[in-house]
Amino acid sequence: MAEVKADLYDANGASKGTVDLNPDIFGIEPNMPVMHQVVTAQLAAARSGSASTKTRAEVRGGGAKPWAQKGLGRARHGSIRSPQWAGGGVAHGPKPRDYSQRTPKKMRRLALRSALSARAAEGQIKVVETFDIWDTPKTKQAIALMKAMGASGKILLLAEDHERTAIKSFRNMKGVIASNLGQANTYDVLWADTVIMSRGTLDLGQSAPRGTDAHAAQQRERMGNDAPVPAAAAPAETAPAATTSDTEGEEE
Repeated sequence: MAEVKADLYDANGASKGTVDLNPDIFGIEPNMPVMHQVVTAQLAAARSGSASTKTRAEVRGGGAKPWAQKGLGRARHGSIRSPQWAGGGVAHGPKPRDYSQRTPKKMRRLALRSALSARAAEGQIKVVETFDIWDTPKTKQAIALMKAMGASGKILLLAEDHERTAIKSFRNMKGVIASNLGQANTYDVLWADTVIMSRGTLDLGQSAPRGTDAHAAQQRERMGNDAPVPAAAAPAETAPAATTSDTEGEEE
């Protein structure tokens, strides 16, 4: 699998070279059908589903038959609130409903990795070393950073939870979505022309799933190679069952 790299910048927009990206996340072949299904499900879940119309049974009035069934030369009618009458009920109209679709977790992950890989192949993944030097939220800082990096159009910023200063600096801008890694989704990645990530966010996004051996190794590396890794709790020992001879001896 080919190496995938992204441009690395400091918080002021000065270039600091490149950073390697995990090819399992940023270097796969984008799966278009899966991305389409996941985005469709996401947009469907965003619908309120509150549209509602009244049927002929719910419209006020129309309890009496408007005229006799026969003898008048007119069409027969039983209620002035039937759908063909002005002011009547609506036939087969919308009712409140839930538009959400169930999407498997593996499919959502594949769609997100496909979207990130598509942006990485276009060279539109940009990484900022850290935002810790930003003391207070300032939109002017965010604009200067985007200009220095050459980022234009629609921007998606993914920062860590403690980097609230950067999120607040970007979120006041038009055409920018600023959030943390946990809120990243396929639609936002495909919507954005450029994805800006902090180095800490990138490291978290490329970490192994929790509970695996790879995740335990990463935890040892972060805490130090000598740090012990919590082991699984051993099952409680149970007393051996009494044999038949012991039971018979007690009865005697």
